[in-house]
Amino acid sequence: MVGRVTGEEQHAGTEARRWRFFRTLSGRFLLLTVAFVILAEVLVFLPSIARYRYDLLAERLKMAQIAALTQLAADDMVSPALEAELLANAGVFNVVLRRDEVRQLVLSSPVPGPIAGSYDLRTATSWELIRDALAVLADREVQVIRVIGNPVQEGGQLIEITMDTRVLRAQLMDYGLRILALSALFSAVTAVLLFIAVQRLLVLPIRRVVRHMQVWAEAPEDARRVIAPSAEVMELREAEEAMARMQTQLTGALKQKERLAQLGGAVAKISHDLRNILTTAQLFADRLEGSADPAVARSAPKLIASISRAVSLCESTLAFGKAEEAPPSLRRFALAPLVGEVAEGEGLADAGPVTCLIDVPPGMVLRADPEQLHRVLSNLIRNARQAIEATGQPGTIEVSAGEDEADWWIRVGDTGPGLPPKAREHLFAAFQGGARKGGTGLGLAIADELVRGHGGRLELLRSDAEGSEFLIRLPKAEGPGEG
Repeated sequence: MVGRVTGEEQHAGTEARRWRFFRTLSGRFLLLTVAFVILAEVLVFLPSIARYRYDLLAERLKMAQIAALTQLAADDMVSPALEAELLANAGVFNVVLRRDEVRQLVLSSPVPGPIAGSYDLRTATSWELIRDALAVLADREVQVIRVIGNPVQEGGQLIEITMDTRVLRAQLMDYGLRILALSALFSAVTAVLLFIAVQRLLVLPIRRVVRHMQVWAEAPEDARRVIAPSAEVMELREAEEAMARMQTQLTGALKQKERLAQLGGAVAKISHDLRNILTTAQLFADRLEGSADPAVARSAPKLIASISRAVSLCESTLAFGKAEEAPPSLRRFALAPLVGEVAEGEGLADAGPVTCLIDVPPGMVLRADPEQLHRVLSNLIRNARQAIEATGQPGTIEVSAGEDEADWWIRVGDTGPGLPPKAREHLFAAFQGGARKGGTGLGLAIADELVRGHGGRLELLRSDAEGSEFLIRLPKAEGPGEG
């Protein structure tokens, strides 16, 4: 029982390897080569066998004409024995000649059966010749047929013979087998040469490229493993050059990611320690609320709120480093006070070179996470303020809001110098989309991530010499997890 199961497993393994081979490029090409070779043999065999049948019948007509002319030359003095010998040598039963518009039965003998078909070689087309040749090969029964043709050497207007298909079929079978064998030999040699050529010119270079990809994938940071283009085929050479460029870019990107990961680890450690420091500062700030000084008492809540946001920012930085940004805690709140608080936190409430215009309907209420939206607006307004201050000229930041049937929208625009082209290419990518010199690019990346966490989107509407304008869209529709 064990031996039988083992044999079945070996057979299954052999079948699996066989099918796996036919899924390779070599296997597919082998199948195509065999298919085209068979097609070529068919295209060679059919016309050849049809032509050979035509030549055989034409030869019978010629021999029958010679026999008939012999009979006519003897002025009908040929003995029955000689007439039978002439018919036997020609391989026919009857010979009819039409001369001077007179149809004459020159030679005749008993016909062994009814005539199964008549074939006129004078008007037969190529397709008819092929069809009739295949019919002779397919029909194993001996049949009597009539063949009509033109006499040679202008020996009359028409010659007609009656014959059976026994010898004709045997000769066609022998010729067909020889043609098939010869075609198969030539086709096999051609197929082998084509297969070897394709293996050397295409399959082996492709396998070389695959091996390079596998070796490079084992250690993509090793620049020595980048493929060196060497293929002689133009298309493969272009593929290798494109792969070399891609591998070089990915190798550089991986090194950059590794440095960013190390930087992220350092930032996480700093944020962790800074959070502890700010937590201690928050405890002392809580005591300021009980101060007898009215100015200190008024400032204490703002100081506490700022420290709380700083602690929250440190915690968010740690979460960002772990790719675990907390999901938004959605609730309804008035937008105008939040925008005013952000402007005040950025120092735009007092008179200065940068002014903030807030155009938010007083009664506008939206559904979002107020802390996360505060961070988004802070990032946008801070970037706008810094861009204007960098010019040394006064400017304006305008925050407007509204709603339509599908979304709440918030616009943040400024009269700054606009974003440089390089910054627009990776505007929302961390460490790549810095809008100002010395910036890290984290602000807009975090803002975009927070807005997308709400199911919304952050877009750059315009950025030119007259300033920049961002648009925040938050959907009104509740998500599947709400309600």
